[in-house]
Amino acid sequence: MNDRSLESLEQEVQRLNGVIAELRQQLLQAQKLGSIGMLASSITHEFNNVLTTVINYAKMGIRRRDDDTRDKAFDKILAAGQRASKITTGLLSYARARGDRRDVHSLAQLVQDVLVLVDKDLQKHRISLQLDLQPDACAEVNASQIQQVLLNLIINARQAMQPGGTLCLATRRNEPAGTAEILVRDTGTGIPADKLPLIFEPFYTSKTADVQGQGGTGLGLALCKDVVESHRGRIRVESVVGKGTTFTLKLPLATAADSAVRLSSPAPAQLAS
Repeated sequence: MNDRSLESLEQEVQRLNGVIAELRQQLLQAQKLGSIGMLASSITHEFNNVLTTVINYAKMGIRRRDDDTRDKAFDKILAAGQRASKITTGLLSYARARGDRRDVHSLAQLVQDVLVLVDKDLQKHRISLQLDLQPDACAEVNASQIQQVLLNLIINARQAMQPGGTLCLATRRNEPAGTAEILVRDTGTGIPADKLPLIFEPFYTSKTADVQGQGGTGLGLALCKDVVESHRGRIRVESVVGKGTTFTLKLPLATAADSAVRLSSPAPAQLAS
């Protein structure tokens, strides 16, 4: 092979690598929008609740003109508006494509931001929530991408459980291993041991798409693994059939100096059902 042919081949490889990178970003964005689609019903219901609160207290404030009643009405309307703003901000932040910029984040805060999107969906399916969030577990990540991984895992966990199940979310700082970790544990059906080695393979799935065409593509966990490994991290899974599954995201722990910059995150959340 002459030099010109070799140069042409190298250029073609670079072009194809660029195409692959672009397709990967498009796939990640499509997966984001698909996840939001799965939550659309519960989020719409939440907005209906907000609007009902605003309308009812506005009517009460108009009918009863004493200061105490009006103050109460304004307080309720303000609280409902702030709730709606928090949901829309979370949706827009999650759905927006942000490239691959990375900053030091408290993993507890990332979990809390995702919970804004899934809270009503978990309530709808009667899934109780337990939290054990350590705010000093920090890592340098692309926040949107890690939130996408979390949302995928939480939706998978909810789908694996019957009403009355429990979802446990935890963050921890593993100093000896040099990792900041997120745990997503469910009390669902579990995954057979012979299937565990396959679940991160692209297009492998044990689920079928639901009536809305959601799920069953076999891309969700493959994308989760891809995102975590692109952050120089690892994703691990443990499962017992009939008892549940635990996914653990292990990300490089941010340095103490970097963590201090971002530790304006919430106080540690205690276990709560």
